[in-house]
Amino acid sequence: MKNMTILPADTYVVVNKTVLSDKDRKIISMLYQPIIGYTATSLYFTLLDDLDKLELMSEDLTHHHLMATMQLRLEDIIIAREKLEGIGLLRTYLKKDTTNHYVYAIYSPISPHEFFNHPILNIVLYNNLGKKEYEKILSYYKIPKINLKDYEEVTCSFDDVFTSVRGTILDINEDITKSDSNNILINKGIDFNLLIASIPDSLVNEKCFSKEIKELINALSFTYNLSTLDMQGLVRNAINEKGLIDKNLLRKSCRDYYQFENSGNLPTLIYNKQPDYLKKPKGDNSKWAKMVYAFENLNPYQFLKAKYKGAEPTDRDKRLIENLLVDQKLNPGVVNVLIAYVLKINNEQLKKSYVETIAGQWKRLNIETVEEAMRITEKEHKKLKKIVTSDSKTKRQAPEKQELPVWFNQEQHLEEMTAEDSEEMDKILQELV
Repeated sequence: MKNMTILPADTYVVVNKTVLSDKDRKIISMLYQPIIGYTATSLYFTLLDDLDKLELMSEDLTHHHLMATMQLRLEDIIIAREKLEGIGLLRTYLKKDTTNHYVYAIYSPISPHEFFNHPILNIVLYNNLGKKEYEKILSYYKIPKINLKDYEEVTCSFDDVFTSVRGTILDINEDITKSDSNNILINKGIDFNLLIASIPDSLVNEKCFSKEIKELINALSFTYNLSTLDMQGLVRNAINEKGLIDKNLLRKSCRDYYQFENSGNLPTLIYNKQPDYLKKPKGDNSKWAKMVYAFENLNPYQFLKAKYKGAEPTDRDKRLIENLLVDQKLNPGVVNVLIAYVLKINNEQLKKSYVETIAGQWKRLNIETVEEAMRITEKEHKKLKKIVTSDSKTKRQAPEKQELPVWFNQEQHLEEMTAEDSEEMDKILQELV
């Protein structure tokens, strides 16, 4: 729910769109929780507990009820809810009024067979758990194989057992509960016009790019962070003699390509937006506010690509960003400020050790918001200007060490925002409109 402030007094109702079994609950705990985390999993089960005795629909409840039940801040509940939405377990609907009203529609998890063959979820589960734990869970869901070579099937058919006779005509009812899962939605995907145009017609069957294949290609491109140009060669190599795409070969090719480019590692998922509760309120149109808005509303990959003038960032820089988000656990907006800051004072270079040292200090200082990150860079900028001015007057007299943080260097200069920088920021802002 983008840019929507939720208040504790806002109400919600939970609607059960499926039929959940104990096996489904176990799938959530064993397969989904390692990806979405304990808080999101707990929210899913809490919403289920809100349902009536028939497990169909809850009464009207407030978000304060959720805060009290889960003993969490509303901001943390919103992040958990968005994770459930993103992974396909929840859909959210809003009716605006004096007091906003939400409908939370709950869906089943996908089956273990679908999960372990999913191009995104399966890879992330493996990476998050590690090989040993992953194989342990995989073996739990494997079906025992029985050798039926010496057996003959003697199962009765339906008409062997039952006979049709005249009876009452009934209308088909579509409103009966059933087990229902929700597909993962990926908005940004491959440019299929460009992809298809790059492959000669003589190589492909007219049914090659079916809806299912396009969804797979989109999912693989998201999982392995592959562009349309990256996918062209991988898709072409996966086309078999019938002119169709070999799905298993395409999966393997994408995985091998990613591991080759990333030192054998596999990808994982991160919550990649600056949380709404850490964003600056709207209404300020100053240059400062515009910069804050840009840092808050672009993810670090988009921001770095804008600094590359639209070109694809290097794999090294992308891995560095991933480290800041996953290992250092900095918020995305704060990472954007760090990227802009280091590029500015370090001659447009992102040196890994330098970036990580600053990130470590910011983490220790508990820098969570974009404005906090911008203020600390502004503070260090003013301190540096003072030292550099003093140094030039005293012919490079060494400053006192305690005046500077460990990652600062006397020879580096943080300049004011130039007209070119301002123009670049305006272009970035236009992408968000």
